[in-house]
This record gives sequence, C-alpha cells and structure tokens, in this order.
Amino acid sequence: MRFAVRVTPKGGRDGADGWAIDPTGRPYLKLRVSAAPSEGAANAAVIGFLSKVLKHPKSRIAIVSGETARLKMIEIADLTQDELDQAFGPQTS
Repeated sequence: MRFAVRVTPKGGRDGADGWAIDPTGRPYLKLRVSAAPSEGAANAAVIGFLSKVLKHPKSRIAIVSGETARLKMIEIADLTQDELDQAFGPQTS
C-alpha cells in the first residue's frame, strides 16, 4: 500500500496529527518527528514511527519518493487499508 505523508522535522515529538488534503485533492497524513532533517535522521524517524504504530517491520517500509522533501510517498508491503484506518483514522476525502 502507498500513501502520502507530510513530515515536520524537529517537531518536538514523534506523532501523527491526522489526515489533510493537498490543493489537488489528494489525502496525506501529517507527521511530526523530533529528529532533525540532516543525514537522513528525520526519514529514519518516520520509518521507525510508522513501524511502531502499524506493527510492521522497518524492512517492509520504504520512502519511494520525496526523500529530501517534506511531502513523501510511503510504501508498506502487506499493509491493508483497515490497518491504516485503525492506526490513524479514515482518510479525509
């Protein structure tokens, strides 16, 4: 499964702030991580947070686009829509 996230690095804590819609109408999950965006620390924190919350191994989670941007596309192997909804609520439409 693929979904978009918008990451706020140095956000004070690791957490999710729910779903939002971008100007083109696509949903994205708002995440914040305490790590700084240097040397991949924020990306590693995003993967670690998603792994913990979704109970999927880090090896099954990948950032497929946007590694240096705030808006990233995440791919998690074997993740279902129900698991995503249970963890973060249903996507805003």
